[in-house]
Amino acid sequence: MKNKLKVFRAMHDLTQEDLAEKVEVTRQTINAIEKGRYDPSLTLAFKLANLFKVKIEELFIYE
Repeated sequence: MKNKLKVFRAMHDLTQEDLAEKVEVTRQTINAIEKGRYDPSLTLAFKLANLFKVKIEELFIYE
């Protein structure tokens, strides 16, 4: 699944570590999601979308 996590993270001036702390995961998890190596759980996907105040479909693109 593609995503725009890196774009939204940059728009909010957050490091991977900052974002990881806010959604209670590791920096490695954020990195893996950004690189498309890991698809987040539905709970984590909603946490990320809520944090950036966007719909989940704006952040994650299902192919």
